[in-house]
Amino acid sequence: MSEKAILKVKGKEIELDVIEGTEQEVAVDISKLRGQSGVITIDPGYKNTGATKSAITFLNGELGILRYRGYTIEELAEKASFLEVAWLLIGGELPTKRQLNKLEKDIKNNQIVHERMKKIVEEFPSTAHPMGVLASMVSALTAFHPTTLNPNNDNKEDYLNMVKLLAKLPTLAAWTFRKNIGRPINYPNPKLDYTSNFLYMMNSCPNSDYKADPIVAKALNVLLILHADHEQNCSTSTVRIVGSSNASMYASVSAGIGALWGPLHGGANQAVIEMLEAIKADGGDAGKYIAKAKDKEDPFRLMGFGHRVYKNFDPRATILKKYADDVLKALGIQDPILEIAKSLEETALNDQYFIDRKLFPNVDFYSGIIYRALGIPTDMFTVMFALGRLPGWIAQWKEMRANHEPIGRPRQVYTGYTERGFVEMDGRKE
Repeated sequence: MSEKAILKVKGKEIELDVIEGTEQEVAVDISKLRGQSGVITIDPGYKNTGATKSAITFLNGELGILRYRGYTIEELAEKASFLEVAWLLIGGELPTKRQLNKLEKDIKNNQIVHERMKKIVEEFPSTAHPMGVLASMVSALTAFHPTTLNPNNDNKEDYLNMVKLLAKLPTLAAWTFRKNIGRPINYPNPKLDYTSNFLYMMNSCPNSDYKADPIVAKALNVLLILHADHEQNCSTSTVRIVGSSNASMYASVSAGIGALWGPLHGGANQAVIEMLEAIKADGGDAGKYIAKAKDKEDPFRLMGFGHRVYKNFDPRATILKKYADDVLKALGIQDPILEIAKSLEETALNDQYFIDRKLFPNVDFYSGIIYRALGIPTDMFTVMFALGRLPGWIAQWKEMRANHEPIGRPRQVYTGYTERGFVEMDGRKE
């Protein structure tokens, strides 16, 4: 017999099932609580609520563990390509050589976006935020692929939609970037691998004989892998809850992009660079801002340090630190902003105040540094995050449908007026 939890409310005793996951995570199943007792739980932000059972990503913030389908993030970052990780997340296992070759070929055959989509991108004002453009364009893809509007649990159809999204999102992202900086749009280059092709579309002259710097291409590959999934965060939960209404993969991913856009989620690495720019504008004294961060009376907050989930260290940041160092060395960049970042990092890693509070540099800190070094503007940082997170969103959407999960419908505790009568216009006070 499974273990039970006993809840006592207003003199009534309610028995609830206790569930244990494969990594010994324990949860009390309250799915039948309201039906049994008329009582609900309240959990603002769902910080203590498990909305689903998932076999995709395991995260232990206390121990600094992140695994995709059982594989450690450290090993995947070192040995895998982004498309191998995409297949792993979505399909459940690492691809065979034949499967990976097919995926790479199918993606190259689907990278071109309809010319009418190009015209839509060109019609956005240059001031449009890239995330707004990207969310709009992913949603607009449904107009050019109308069969996606009615998901029917067809594995072949899901595969084609996955391929189209993985293929076209980098193209749309690069087009948005080129449009905003006033440069001609590049079409995909099928001779290049996934990350090199994206760098080509972003940075080169059209039809140029482009070769990506291998250190830069590897760093981008690792960045995409590190961002590929991260359990039930804000944007992932959004994708699942939108998909639970039987919305298409494209519509659900578009909603996820909107959720990721917020500065408390995907915009965090942008906030890091904005903080560094503010420090530079104030004279560039990193020590001054370290002191401000320690001062309880000072509202200044050190962006890119510590993490809501990881309480010891962020394993992704440990990996990315090496690649940040490699990219800066390979490109030979002399940038005062990056020098301030290195000074902050060195201080925080050796200052007892930060050590005691576990305020370590996180993945947003290092990813912001790398994107800055690559010449990517800050308003494109979240777009880069979205490119990496796409396989996770697709995997979570697919899992939610395969599990036949019900439509998302949170409850509430009402705190407004009780019933009152309507007051005619003449009787209302100014």
